[in-house]
Amino acid sequence: MTARVWYQSFVHPVDQRPYIERLQARLDRLADPGVRFEVKGLDPPDHLFHPLTEFRCAAQAIRAGFEAERGGYDAFVIGHFQEPGLLEARSSLGIPTVGLGEANLLTACTLGRSIGLVTIDPIFVPWHLRQVAEMGLQDRVVGVRPIHVDLPGFMAAFTDEGAYQRVRAEFIEQVRPLVADGAEVILPAGGLPMLLLSRETPFTIDGALVLDGIATAVLATQAALGLRRLTGAVASRRSTYAPPPPGAIEEFVGSRW
Repeated sequence: MTARVWYQSFVHPVDQRPYIERLQARLDRLADPGVRFEVKGLDPPDHLFHPLTEFRCAAQAIRAGFEAERGGYDAFVIGHFQEPGLLEARSSLGIPTVGLGEANLLTACTLGRSIGLVTIDPIFVPWHLRQVAEMGLQDRVVGVRPIHVDLPGFMAAFTDEGAYQRVRAEFIEQVRPLVADGAEVILPAGGLPMLLLSRETPFTIDGALVLDGIATAVLATQAALGLRRLTGAVASRRSTYAPPPPGAIEEFVGSRW
């Protein structure tokens, strides 16, 4: 029996369909037999970079998680490095819930002592610093640096070699100061650069490993599926991921915001 995984991307399902199709094809190649990832988009997508937009996308992603569980999916992935809504989704869903950023940060800790993040926009630097602090990894992350590439620039880089080399050069420019500060593992902090740079896997810059974030999310999801199959465990319900009280889910799903 095939395990179905809802992979929630934060791009538009139509306007960014070429990206979604490339992501789906890579997930198909990476997944174990018997596991099927299905990429879904958001409408409106995460295109106006700001915490307010992340908040709106969090509500959309949480609703998608409920839809996934009620639709018989076996796991739910928030395929956005900032993973807004992860706490709320994981505490409310009865299926494994994986966050792209969390999976990559925790995996990076097993591959090197120090980590550097390269984010997709300067506005996300403080977001990632808070994300790192919430996970207690301040002593492992040496810094977060942004690249300056807009969405059309990323999309062009998937099909145009010149555009790809420009994005790659910008990425390397931001990685080198992180490596100079001691970073041993580099995380592209976003699904777009993760997928784009995966063509060079394994990819190293000045000896530092650039983690393949999409492959990492696949492995984390399959591990979560395996853990549930073998032990029945989804998440601790003691405190952080305690389930919502009766009626809270119905109230959230039935609300208009």
